[in-house]
Amino acid sequence: MSRFPLLHTCGVLATAAALSACSGPGGLRSAPDIDTLTATDAAARICSGALTSEALVQAYLLRAKARPELNAFVTLDEVGALQAARAADQRRAQGRACLPLEGVPIVVKDNIHARGLPATAGTPALKNFVPTADAPVLQKLRDAGAIVLGKTNLHELAFGISGYNPAFNTGPQPGVRNAYDASKMAGGSSAGSAAALGARIAPAGLGTDTGGSLRIPCALNGCAALRPSMGRYPQAGIAPISHTRDTAGPMAVAMTDVELLDRVVTGAPALLPADLKAVRLGVVPGFLANLDSDTRGAWDASLARLKAAGVTVVDVAMPQLVDLNGKVGFPVALYEAYDDMVAYLARYNTGISINQMAASIASPDVKGTYDALVIPRKLPGPNGLVDAAPIYQAAMAVHRPALVRLYADTFAGQRLDALVFPTVPRTALPATPETSSLANFGLFIQNTDPGSNAGIPGLQLPMGLGASSRMPVGLELDGPAGSDRRLIAIGLALEKVLGRLPAARANPAP
Repeated sequence: MSRFPLLHTCGVLATAAALSACSGPGGLRSAPDIDTLTATDAAARICSGALTSEALVQAYLLRAKARPELNAFVTLDEVGALQAARAADQRRAQGRACLPLEGVPIVVKDNIHARGLPATAGTPALKNFVPTADAPVLQKLRDAGAIVLGKTNLHELAFGISGYNPAFNTGPQPGVRNAYDASKMAGGSSAGSAAALGARIAPAGLGTDTGGSLRIPCALNGCAALRPSMGRYPQAGIAPISHTRDTAGPMAVAMTDVELLDRVVTGAPALLPADLKAVRLGVVPGFLANLDSDTRGAWDASLARLKAAGVTVVDVAMPQLVDLNGKVGFPVALYEAYDDMVAYLARYNTGISINQMAASIASPDVKGTYDALVIPRKLPGPNGLVDAAPIYQAAMAVHRPALVRLYADTFAGQRLDALVFPTVPRTALPATPETSSLANFGLFIQNTDPGSNAGIPGLQLPMGLGASSRMPVGLELDGPAGSDRRLIAIGLALEKVLGRLPAARANPAP
């Protein structure tokens, strides 16, 4: 294991020449087309003996080394992944029963604990913190046969939507970069996992989501992701922002893989795609504000295709939504961030205090938030900063319950399976420090934040490439609390209508 080691395969450097030179049962000559392979397909091929896990891991490691400009990884675990792959191949050779994710590589956001690997949460103070146990959510995937390829980069401490983190970089330019255009942002905060999926460095992975951190980067990098209903996934072993809002979730190149990972984590039975003629979706006009032309064009075309496939689409009014969400989002996240981080740092014996951590934050936007708001327990008021405690208490006692009721009443009253809308209003912005501005933060969480605050599930899947930018555009479904599997079934069906995006091609930033 190393931060980003020089990859060796078949005894030579992993270059294009090495690729053609490798041979043998674990050699790259037998590697699949990872541009089109899904985790589900990979598991089936490994189980049948048509593919070795070692060959698959080698292929993904080679791709990772070919895209250093993405800054997708904090730690690429070359040695550990290959050892695990060989062990998986040995189990298969011994005739043992195939596991659901047997020998399949995944990537893991670096705020989620993976035993023996650093868990930096993207911040310098935690660069030497190495957990001794997997987070429970990752342990479930490992128990199902998954192999951790590496720990992915993120917006520092998961506090942003751009992924522009100057702390951990493997390429010449700072910040996690978009798989489709390395001059653009990857989105955040689960930036590295999404960039890795878009570049087909892995078929699936784990991220976390507080106000959009799974869905935003997948919208911008062409992958699918599920923000589960609150409390559905275990949250231990994950660096926190807010216990009321945080959740881990699956990210993948295909909806079948989101379904598979969710099934493994929760123990749910397998799903078939929903009958779209029995699906009823609602459109709230406010979610269509601020769209750029590429997003508007992809939305209009996708909605027409859904209607042609038999989906019932109705307009829905939620006039209280913006006001209620504003009274919940920042008050809850910024207030809980202090106590939750203090408890985390102590529980897992990190050896640092929250003040020490805050002092070394590398990202100006995150440091400003910590120094002005999180550490002093303050929130912006009409005439300056005010004490956060009473605003938080009102959010939890009054406004969040009202927001939860608004969603529940809307779903029930309109007989909706879900609300549908563009995941984010714009395609990826240029990757610069300005990308992390408060204005951009508010713009990019416009559609993902309300459902997060209500604790309901949200599903992101690609709906195409922008007509002018040729950058990914995402579609989101927000469903009633606890309707995760129904939402996934609808997503499986919608992917058949909308299709998957082609793998991103290398396009280094200037």
